[in-house]
Amino acid sequence: MVTGIFEEKLSKIGKNLKSSLIRDLLKYAQIPGAISFGGGAPDPETFPSKELGEIAKEILENEYKFTLQYIPTEGDEELKEEFIKLLDRIYGITDVAKKNLLMTTGSQQALDILARIFLDEDSYVIVESPSYLGALNAFYVSFPKFIAIPLEKDGMDINYLEKVLKDLDEKGEIEKVKFIYTVPTFQNPAGVTMSLEKRKALIELAEKYDIIIVEDDPYGALYFDETPPDSLYKLAGKERVILLNTFSKILTPGLRIGVIIADENIISKAVMAKQSADLCSSGLTQRLAARFLKKYDLLDYLKSIRAVYKEKRDIMIEAMEEHLKPYGVTWNKPGGGLFIWIELPEGYDTMEMLDIAKEKLVFYIPGKAFLVDVEKSSTARLSFCLPPKEVIPEGIKRLAEVIEEYKKEKGL
Repeated sequence: MVTGIFEEKLSKIGKNLKSSLIRDLLKYAQIPGAISFGGGAPDPETFPSKELGEIAKEILENEYKFTLQYIPTEGDEELKEEFIKLLDRIYGITDVAKKNLLMTTGSQQALDILARIFLDEDSYVIVESPSYLGALNAFYVSFPKFIAIPLEKDGMDINYLEKVLKDLDEKGEIEKVKFIYTVPTFQNPAGVTMSLEKRKALIELAEKYDIIIVEDDPYGALYFDETPPDSLYKLAGKERVILLNTFSKILTPGLRIGVIIADENIISKAVMAKQSADLCSSGLTQRLAARFLKKYDLLDYLKSIRAVYKEKRDIMIEAMEEHLKPYGVTWNKPGGGLFIWIELPEGYDTMEMLDIAKEKLVFYIPGKAFLVDVEKSSTARLSFCLPPKEVIPEGIKRLAEVIEEYKKEKGL
C-alpha cells in the first residue's frame, strides 16, 4: 500500500490500479501440496522445450545481430509471414497483410493498447458477463462505463444487447460506445462458444449502430470435439472487427507473443501506443516462434495438446459428478479451451469460501472477479490445464470439503 507523500503524488490512474486476483492467488499455488485450479497457465509438459532449445541456440549464435538487438515496433517480418500462413490454415482468414499486424508482448499488452487508443471517461465499453478479468483490468484504468451483457449457453444474449444499443441510440449516446469486447470461442471464464447464428446477429447489430467488435481468441485452436464456428473477423472483416491472438496457449506463454490483427489505420495508432510503452517486443522470442513455425507443423503439434486437455477436462467433470453434484453444483462442459464455470446454489459466496480453500490447499478463481459491479457471487472458474491429471480428482474432493465446511458455517 502506498502511503504518505507517495499517496498524495499518485495520478488518478495510479490510484485506480487494481491487483489481479489471479496473479495474487498464484503465490498460494506454490505452497507444497497445493492443488490449483486457478490460473490459466498451460501444462508445461506440452511445451516443445527440446525443439525450441535447438532453435534458440542456432539463432543466438548465427543471428545475434537481430535476435539480441532492438527490432521495429511492428514486429519481426519473418514471424508476420509465418503468422499470416497460420491464420489461413487455422481460421481460413486470407485477407491479412503485414500492415494489418502488430506483434505485442502477450495479449495483455494488446488489451492495454486498445484501452489507450479507444477509451476515456466518457466511453462505454460493452463486455460479456462474466468476462475475462485481464481485459476488465486493462479497460478499467481508462475509467470507461462498463455495460455487461449476460452470457447464455450459446454465447452473448443478443436480444439483451439489442435492447441496450437501442436505448443508447434513443438517448443520443450510441457514439460513446467504443467497442464490444467478446471472447466468442471457449470463452474465458465461462467456457461457452458463441453460435454461428449469434455471431452473424452480433455483426448485424455492430453494423447497424456502427460499433467496433474486439474479438479475443486465445483458445480457438484448442477444440476437443468439433471445430468452432467461423471467427467474427472472418465473417465481418477488418472493417468491423479487431482480432486479438496469442502464442501463449498454443505454443508457450514464456515467449510473450500476442498479435493485433486490424485495419492498417488502427495498427498505425496501436504502434504509436506501443512505442510509448516498450519500444518493441523481443526479437529473440519472435524469431524463435517464426523458426518453429517454419520447421514444424503447428497443427500436428496441436493435436497432442488437445488430447492432453481433453483428457483433463473429462477427468475433472467425472470427479465433479462424484463430489460436487451432491451439493447442487452445476457446470458447463466446454468443447475446448481451458476452463469450466461452476455455479453453487444460492447463499454461497465463493470469494468468502477462499479462506477455507486456502486451509484445504485447493484454489480456484471466485466468479466475482469476472463480473462488473457485483458484490458477491456463487460462481467460480476452474482451470483444468495446469494440474497433473493424477491430482485433479483429489483437488475436486478438497473443493467438496470446502463447500461442506462453508455450508455448515453458514447453516445452508
